[in-house]
Amino acid sequence: MAPGPEIIFADEPTGNLDSRSSYEVISLFQMLNGQGKTIVLVTHEPDIAEHARRIIRISDGRVVEDRVNENPKNAGDELRKLPGKEAKE
Repeated sequence: MAPGPEIIFADEPTGNLDSRSSYEVISLFQMLNGQGKTIVLVTHEPDIAEHARRIIRISDGRVVEDRVNENPKNAGDELRKLPGKEAKE
């Protein structure tokens, strides 16, 4: 069995998704990152970016911010706050 990729590129993976689906996707990425995978995610949603350990903001083709996020949000926690279906872990 071949191992999975060491790096995953995701361009707007939460675009056009509802909140629950978005947090499920981000939760999966956080789990994979915890297993040592590198995730490069592009988003226009600042609240989604706050789930990352490092945030690089680009405007007009230039890096305007490059910072380590000392306290990234946990998507699993966000899922548990939503009403309705039970959050998947």
